[in-house]
Amino acid sequence: MTEVNEMKLKEDTELRIGVEEGEAIVELIEGRAEIFGSELEKHKRYTFQKGSRVAIFTYEGATIEVVGSGANSYTSDQTPMVIYLNTHAALEQIRKVAESDPSHRGPRIMLVGPTDVGKSTVCRILCNYSVRMGRSPILVDLDVGQGDISVPGTMGAIFINKMADIMEGFDCSRPLVYNFGATSPSENLPLYDLLVKELAEVINQRCAVNRDSNIGGVIINTCGWVHGDGYQCLVNAAEAFEVESVVVIDHERLYNDLKRDLPSFVKILHQPKSGGTETRSKEMRATSRSERIHKYFYGTPWSRLNPYTFEVNFSDILIAKIGAERLPESCLPFGTKVDDHNTKVVSVRPSSSLVHTVLAISPCAAVSQNVIKDTVLGFVVVNEVNEETQTLTLLSAQQELPSKVLVLTSIKFVDDRNH
Repeated sequence: MTEVNEMKLKEDTELRIGVEEGEAIVELIEGRAEIFGSELEKHKRYTFQKGSRVAIFTYEGATIEVVGSGANSYTSDQTPMVIYLNTHAALEQIRKVAESDPSHRGPRIMLVGPTDVGKSTVCRILCNYSVRMGRSPILVDLDVGQGDISVPGTMGAIFINKMADIMEGFDCSRPLVYNFGATSPSENLPLYDLLVKELAEVINQRCAVNRDSNIGGVIINTCGWVHGDGYQCLVNAAEAFEVESVVVIDHERLYNDLKRDLPSFVKILHQPKSGGTETRSKEMRATSRSERIHKYFYGTPWSRLNPYTFEVNFSDILIAKIGAERLPESCLPFGTKVDDHNTKVVSVRPSSSLVHTVLAISPCAAVSQNVIKDTVLGFVVVNEVNEETQTLTLLSAQQELPSKVLVLTSIKFVDDRNH
């Protein structure tokens, strides 16, 4: 039997819902409420699938109806939402200065902290609040582990001018995407830092020519790797994007280290994580990555996509790999400087090892060093390799390949359409 629960929320409280089985249908009956900064429409039904975690917050009180026996829900008044609202208000002050004085620029804020503390969610809230003020911020995602803007293994940016859809998130139809090709910066630190600098340069150019983007500012999400080389990646990113504020979520040592290592003009803020955040296992993170790739090709239950499957000849494509084997110095002519093998682009012959591999589509006409710095045109997955006929069967979001240069990644995806 379907359960119907009507919840009355007091001001500044949050209804947290976890969908354990089936689905949960949520409806705002009275008052005003929001999910991660996007306002709920009154009497509109929102359906959340199994595995969803949702927090419905109200500043002034609301009545919410939840339908579904598999939904686990509770209310809490221990929520950092007012802190996030204050952070937004501080960013808005900087925007007002930039609006009245073109020599100033909008805010540049970076969210840092370990895995699963809610960095992506806070970025979403801050972006939504700025859109509600008529702003057009730039959301930058440096978290190659999840790839919220495109697919895992990428970093990129979207130029936001409307609130995130409650079910679908932000409009990512025209993202700026760089292919890193792995799910942790540790796989290739020189490449990671190079791409961060490249992305920062493109964002700076955009802000220089687009007044709305300059005023709206930049909100940056980062990886959850905060120790050792991961920490250095955060410091490098703060420098590349010239951030003037960093929010550290739930990590005192990281807060103190950044206070020590970043320039004194950078404001470092330490903020709590929401009690609604949950730590995910490695398996859950892997499942989430797979779902993210599935969504890229097949869409969601609310807006389905129909990808294409077709064959291409080995001779019609060029496969590039970023990172070559390191040559021992003894093999080099005397006095020769070793090129950074981590960022060297080399050609790879198609083989059966490519099955289930995600490949990035490069706009380059040939395999060259330009493959690294050019934003990608999309992604394909190799479903089959036939060595006899010298063909690959590709899963593609596009009807045909827009370019013949495909870039290898270490990311695998098993196309389950026929399962």
